[in-house]
Amino acid sequence: MGAALFPIAADLINNVLSRVLGPDKQKLAEAQAEMSKIMLSQEMQVTLAQIEVNKAEATSQHWFVAGWRPFIGWVCGTALAYHFILQPLLAFFFSAAGHPVALPVFDMDQLMTILLGMLGLGTMRTFEKINRTTTAVNAAVEMKNAGK
Repeated sequence: MGAALFPIAADLINNVLSRVLGPDKQKLAEAQAEMSKIMLSQEMQVTLAQIEVNKAEATSQHWFVAGWRPFIGWVCGTALAYHFILQPLLAFFFSAAGHPVALPVFDMDQLMTILLGMLGLGTMRTFEKINRTTTAVNAAVEMKNAGK
């Protein structure tokens, strides 16, 4: 969330620099380059801090900390199975038995948003592992490890 503020801060600082330094394009370019370097460094620190939090969550033995991601996956998978498999089958069998029942139907728009987001992130990460590509997060980890 904090990283989302960096572009806004960069625009604000660029406006201030252009007003303070005036028409001197060379000084403005140098100041903007230095500011970009500082902002990138700060953004990298935020990314590394989030990576450390993710590692701590992943290695936690407490089910409430480490289990929230699998829990969301299981909830989405169970709801998807109910909506597309179990609910239609139950409705069919109840109707065939002469006891039609109005079974609850989920709002699949919200569920699919969560599920497809999770599947998309998982697919992206699998693609990165197969192709051995480096994302910004992986680059941050590699830079941190290289500095040790």
